[in-house]
Amino acid sequence: MKIFLIEDDKALANLISATIEKYGFDVIIGKDFQHLDQEFLAIQPHLVLMDVNLPYFDGFYWTKMIRKHANVPIIFLSARDHPMDQVMAMEYGGDDYLVKPFVNEILMAKIKSQFRRVYGEYAIAKERTVVFRELTYYPERSEVHYHQQKELLTKKEGELLELLIEEAPKIVPRETLLMKLWDDVRFVDDNTLSVNMGRLRKKLEDLGLVNSIVTIRGIGYQLDWQVA
Repeated sequence: MKIFLIEDDKALANLISATIEKYGFDVIIGKDFQHLDQEFLAIQPHLVLMDVNLPYFDGFYWTKMIRKHANVPIIFLSARDHPMDQVMAMEYGGDDYLVKPFVNEILMAKIKSQFRRVYGEYAIAKERTVVFRELTYYPERSEVHYHQQKELLTKKEGELLELLIEEAPKIVPRETLLMKLWDDVRFVDDNTLSVNMGRLRKKLEDLGLVNSIVTIRGIGYQLDWQVA
């Protein structure tokens, strides 16, 4: 299990990292505080530990950015103990909040609790899968799996794939996709659907599914492929 630690105090970050690694977890400490979302995508961690006070942008901003790509657990670690800070952390997508200084045992208990909830015994009963042939999409994880390969999807990419799988191999009209993904299509650029579909198609190609999303001109899109 990989943990992405976002903490600008290097001494504290190293101390937290050393504590967590004693329990068998891999910890990657954030370095580029102007592009933490890109670091997140490169690492693809299973959990994020997020400070609030950071250079350039605060932890609330980066949590919002991460939530555009994934639903991994995010635990805030902050010296700010005002109730409103904790409320904001939850509203921006955080899952838990721990005030510094904290007891290491409490930090580890919270980390293990999130892992059990999302990946362990508590998650088994509620995790949903959407399947078409050998392709499986996990909505709660925003992950798509094909054989031994997997890709992380954005929220919109995942919603598109889910609709395509549910109707596969039937054609899904463009209007259906637009209406289900965007509440008011009047404010959606005509190219928006094509761009998102192109990104999804590229990720499926990276899994080995070439030409799996077929564009039916004037109608919509179809998920289908020929097995070699």
